[in-house]
Amino acid sequence: MEHSYTENKLVQFIYGECDLLETLEIEDAIENNTFMKESYLSILDAYRMLPRVKFSPSSKTIESILAYSKKSCGAEC
Repeated sequence: MEHSYTENKLVQFIYGECDLLETLEIEDAIENNTFMKESYLSILDAYRMLPRVKFSPSSKTIESILAYSKKSCGAEC
């Protein structure tokens, strides 16, 4: 059965957010459909150009949040 995948679905595939069946279908479509492969490679190139971001707050930030929480909580905690 032939499926038509959107660019959003290809982005989900690149980020590993598809279920197993979708992953297998998309892999097959990339392998057997020239247009799909070109779209995938274009999105993959863009993905690889994105900077890697670290989403971890500093220790100072965590300490500030905890201190504020203790201060705001008062006798209720």
